[in-house]
Amino acid sequence: MNMTNIDWKTVDWKTTLREFIMIILGALIYGFGLVAINIKNNLAEGGMTGVTLILRAWWHLDPAYSTIFLNIPLIILGYHFLGRKGMIYTIFGTLALSGSLWMWQRVPFMLNINLHHDLFIAGVLAGIFGGFGSGLIYRYGGTTGGSDVIARILELERGIPMGRTLLAIDVIVLLTSLTYLDIEHMMYTLLSSFVFSRIVDATQDGSYSAKGLLIISEKHEEIAHALMNELERGATFLSAEGGYQHDRRPIVYCVVAPSEVVQAKKIIMNLDSSAFISIIDVHEAVGEGFTYMRKPTHNLLSLRTTKK
Repeated sequence: MNMTNIDWKTVDWKTTLREFIMIILGALIYGFGLVAINIKNNLAEGGMTGVTLILRAWWHLDPAYSTIFLNIPLIILGYHFLGRKGMIYTIFGTLALSGSLWMWQRVPFMLNINLHHDLFIAGVLAGIFGGFGSGLIYRYGGTTGGSDVIARILELERGIPMGRTLLAIDVIVLLTSLTYLDIEHMMYTLLSSFVFSRIVDATQDGSYSAKGLLIISEKHEEIAHALMNELERGATFLSAEGGYQHDRRPIVYCVVAPSEVVQAKKIIMNLDSSAFISIIDVHEAVGEGFTYMRKPTHNLLSLRTTKK
């Protein structure tokens, strides 16, 4: 299968456009926080964004450009792990963040925002803007590349949980940031990181932990088939008995990534608007699609493909 074999009539252009718009919005919010709060008040950041701030402090490199330069080798390296859809959304998210940083640094009124007199407020605001912006990007299927790509590769190849890798990268980057920050600013950076993580969770409804879906529906066969085909996730039928009428009925159990919950609910509701769905937190998911790569069955943007 290749690009020329894709049946473009099956593309949900409205949904795709909405996702791209929301990724741009998330990048604008994230970029605003970095330029107006982090950079103006000398606060660091974790991940690859933190590396761009380190390069800015050391050699005065513009984060708008270093964001792209640092991500190019990672995106190339991660192509076989991200898949075509993941690659497109990662490139788009990276370019959106780079463009956002470039734009906000050239807005005149940004020079007047200074919170050096209250770094507590600066730390909280940096976490809010960064967390909300990143949460929107993740919620709609995008990433900003960087440490997310590294963590994804290690998760699929070595079975190392993404959260553990991301934490390790953040620690290394923040410790390196002490080369241009004092302890006081680092403490407020840690405050920002805490707020950031909480806001991302609230915005995305979960960061790196998986979600388990328990679905009761008369159309359980159709729902299971749709989840397996459209999300490329496995589905299992559990035998259950109703507590009132004692009738036997199957329950569909499916584990998905947090960023796929919204799409999964749409798939289920489109097939059966009266279906009962219980969403539970999965502390750790081990297996195909989570700790090693699943075999792709769809091409670009999860489109159906046609054979010659």
